[in-house]
Amino acid sequence: EFDMNRETVQTGIDQTTDAFDDGEMNILVLGSDAREDESQEDQRSDTMMLVHVPETRDEMYVMSIMRDLWVELPDVGMSKVNSAQSHGGYPLTIQTVEGLTGADIDHMVIVDFDGFSDLTTALGGVEIENDMAFSAGQANPSYYPEGTIRLEGTDALRFVRERKAFTDGDYQRVKNQQKFLTGIASQVLDSSTLTNPSKISDMVSAFTPYLTVDESLDAQTLVNYGMSMSKMRASGITSFTIPNAGTGTTQGGASVVWPDEEELGNMRSAMENGSMDEYVKELEERQEEQADGATDETGENVTEEPGVDAPQ
Repeated sequence: EFDMNRETVQTGIDQTTDAFDDGEMNILVLGSDAREDESQEDQRSDTMMLVHVPETRDEMYVMSIMRDLWVELPDVGMSKVNSAQSHGGYPLTIQTVEGLTGADIDHMVIVDFDGFSDLTTALGGVEIENDMAFSAGQANPSYYPEGTIRLEGTDALRFVRERKAFTDGDYQRVKNQQKFLTGIASQVLDSSTLTNPSKISDMVSAFTPYLTVDESLDAQTLVNYGMSMSKMRASGITSFTIPNAGTGTTQGGASVVWPDEEELGNMRSAMENGSMDEYVKELEERQEEQADGATDETGENVTEEPGVDAPQ
């Protein structure tokens, strides 16, 4: 038994059930990029990911939710998904994502990206595959070449925040954040951590200063989840972006990302019947077909996501 010094928030999640009671676990991960001059109401979650662990517990699916996705906020109406926070705090954010994805959310974790840059240093850097070279930062900019790179400290923080360097800013930023978090997870999993209870405890202690969690997520629960997922390996982690129909403008003039309702329906079914593996493969193939049809004169992909007329 050990205690973790954890910050908790009220989420409205049912505290009485175990996450795997219904066979699967779903965790909503929010990236907090709080500037000091903002009150909590003004903060919008720039990073939203749904982590889905199927009943087998040897796979993990990390779905990034575009912050400008135009969705139904319960009791509020249509709005961007990241505005749920300002309308009704974490409980409304959770309800909104549940309505969008069909997943019952068991836990919520808020990652402090500022703190995560310290964590990368503690881990000795995080290795990722960078798919396009870019620079970030005004003073002494960081340069990220294409290929295998190691991120640490300020470089890591700039890597997850940057979006102005890309023609498709938010899409690429989401991909980079997926890579970064997957890189951290891979390092943790590849060191056979999950088969060793004391290693799990050490890891929980290392991570918790940078996390804010829901009321029911204590240290012992995290260690128990870790041990129950001892078959998980880095190769079992798949990240993808929520099915969407590209960007557009609402009648009110807001620039948004449209959800792809038909694909979301298929995804809900895949989650329910444990066939996420096939689903994500098909989704990525369709996105590649779209991207091949939408490259600009430099040959760079402009639309990485399926358009409204995506082949069904």
